Amino acid sequence: MSLNIIIPCYNESMRLPFNKYLDFLKLNKQVKIIFVDDGSTDNTKNLVNKLSNKFPKQIKILSYKKNKGKGNAVRDGFLYAVHENMSGNLAYLDADLSTSLEECKLLSKKINDKIKFVFGSRISKSNNIIKRKFHRFIIGRSIATIISSIIGISIYDTQCGCKIMDQKLVKTSFEKAFLSRWLFDVEIFLRLINFYGKDKFLEISREVPLKSWIDTEDSRVKFVHAPRIILDLLIIKKRYK
Repeated sequence: MSLNIIIPCYNESMRLPFNKYLDFLKLNKQVKIIFVDDGSTDNTKNLVNKLSNKFPKQIKILSYKKNKGKGNAVRDGFLYAVHENMSGNLAYLDADLSTSLEECKLLSKKINDKIKFVFGSRISKSNNIIKRKFHRFIIGRSIATIISSIIGISIYDTQCGCKIMDQKLVKTSFEKAFLSRWLFDVEIFLRLINFYGKDKFLEISREVPLKSWIDTEDSRVKFVHAPRIILDLLIIKKRYK
């Protein structure tokens, strides 16, 4: 099964694990990666160009002069894949590969005639490795509780940067621009729930605990962004309810 992975990039030169991409692409010829360079001012563009030169059939690059925000970068990547008739499921991951490419590919195999939307979950279990800073865990759980109340469905982790979907869901999920730069994941859930209804959404989706997730040092969402995140949640709640 072919898979297309969208990778939003903004000043990732110190976080982008070049060799991990290299090793994965060598072994997975059916996987294509769409890098969306969202106005980077560092060496990101050169790194993704090097990968593209090595794997021209597997890598596509979209590039902007000005930063548009992660949500819009992901959205543009999905819409590009559909417009270019790229076959296979569509996914997105963070550029630092906190969730690995291998695990994304593994989760994509859960998409079938019944399941159309699969998303990773950073829930710690006895048989997995989830390395997350304690303060970020506490903040994340607090936000997750608020998000679940807004969505109306108990979901452990809406914000994990690993989501895969059947192309049939792309129009519903990505046709309209997102309200929030950081909480676009919440909007995806609400768009699908509003379109299909809660019962049908639960039938076609699966939250899957990740086998591994490693927190990176350079988080793009800082504590100082908390007021903006809370405001975005209020805006999203008002718009989608």
